Amino acid sequence: MNLTTELKIIDQVATITLTGEIVTNTAAIFQETIEQTAKQAIRKLILDMGNLSYMSSAGLRVLVFAKQKMGSQVDIDITGASETIVSTLKTVGFHHSVNIV
Repeated sequence: MNLTTELKIIDQVATITLTGEIVTNTAAIFQETIEQTAKQAIRKLILDMGNLSYMSSAGLRVLVFAKQKMGSQVDIDITGASETIVSTLKTVGFHHSVNIV
């Protein structure tokens, strides 16, 4: 399956809507969107994962990259993630670095 990303920025809040799967060959799409977002003056990043059916370790690496790239001054919220994705985030301890809504 493919991955599509949609970026919207309103009042310094960036929302990236992820649709499809984040696997090794699609993680670069997610990373490019993160890099594009990091160039903007934002205070919050919302990752809408409501339409994300799967995320491999490649997706986790991009999430870590996003946290590093955005810095501590930008809050990251993850919304709509499936129980499987939330469980993975908790297993690796990443839920301590982001807000899971």
